[in-house]
Amino acid sequence: MHVPDGFIDAPVSIAAGVAAAGAVAISLRGARRELDERTAPLAGLVAAFIFAVQMLNFPVAAGTSGHLLGGALAAILVGPYTGVLCVSVVLLMQGILFADGGLTALGVNVSVMGVVTVVVAYAIFRGLLKVLPPTRRSVTAAAFTGALLSVPAAATAFTAIYAVGGTTDVPVGKVFTAMVGVHVLIGIGEAAITAATVGAVLAVRPDLVHGARGLTAPLKLRVAGELVDAPAPVPAAVPAPAAARSNRTVWATGLVTALVLAGFVSFYASASPDGLEKVAADKGIDQKVEEHAAAGSPLADYSVKDVTDARLSGGLAGVIGVGVTVVVGTGIFWTVRRRRAQDPAATPAATPVA
Repeated sequence: MHVPDGFIDAPVSIAAGVAAAGAVAISLRGARRELDERTAPLAGLVAAFIFAVQMLNFPVAAGTSGHLLGGALAAILVGPYTGVLCVSVVLLMQGILFADGGLTALGVNVSVMGVVTVVVAYAIFRGLLKVLPPTRRSVTAAAFTGALLSVPAAATAFTAIYAVGGTTDVPVGKVFTAMVGVHVLIGIGEAAITAATVGAVLAVRPDLVHGARGLTAPLKLRVAGELVDAPAPVPAAVPAPAAARSNRTVWATGLVTALVLAGFVSFYASASPDGLEKVAADKGIDQKVEEHAAAGSPLADYSVKDVTDARLSGGLAGVIGVGVTVVVGTGIFWTVRRRRAQDPAATPAATPVA
């Protein structure tokens, strides 16, 4: 659903850019409360994983493909504020390095693919967890549902933006019907990928899943006929090295997975146009599309310039993209993490012991 330059006029693109900048600023502040010693290392990896999986277009209908948007996955794994930042980093890297998504349309893309998907998915996810049993299966089911509905919600948001600032005269009703129709199908793939990924992390390190925190009810003891919270267990003498090794294992496994997906599996992705491209071509909303400002980039269209072998060129581009995204993302999130440590308002105060 990467919107190219020329689909939306300049005033609306600028307004979307202002809105997206505001959302990112709010998310930077909110992420200080989310990024701790567990999520800070994971956040950069989540951004890189989203970048890699977005290269894997899957067929959804005759001549149409779809790919992960990633807002739901990021919000559930590392929190909604950090999730907006993860998707924004991915979109920025794609736009600058790979000529994917217009630079003047970056605000539109961040608003639609980042903010809308995160807000809708996380609201549905949290709402379902309030009524479902507190189990890992419930977390996975809620993740599936939130991701499923976030994609047509993003398609609806794009249609609303097009209704205000579209550069062609295609009736909004036709755009809405086509966009939501195909993106409901894409949402099924989004939901499956999100649920599978969240379920896999839950099975190995449930403590790393932001959306699963507080899943287990506190242990209760009956004292003098009344239930009271059990005292917290005394930590082992030397737990830190083992925890650190475990975090490194999860991080390394995730990075290798992202590299394999982007560097090898992406070659077998569907070559059909994605949902927005197909609707744009069929309905004629691409009549005024403009050439991307980074069309001459050495990595444009996810291929390395002057490398003639298609498999090698695409694989190298994918590996470079994952590497750059994880470095940039990790740098941003560690910077926010350090700001959290320096900001007393973002760090919970210790409870005094009587």
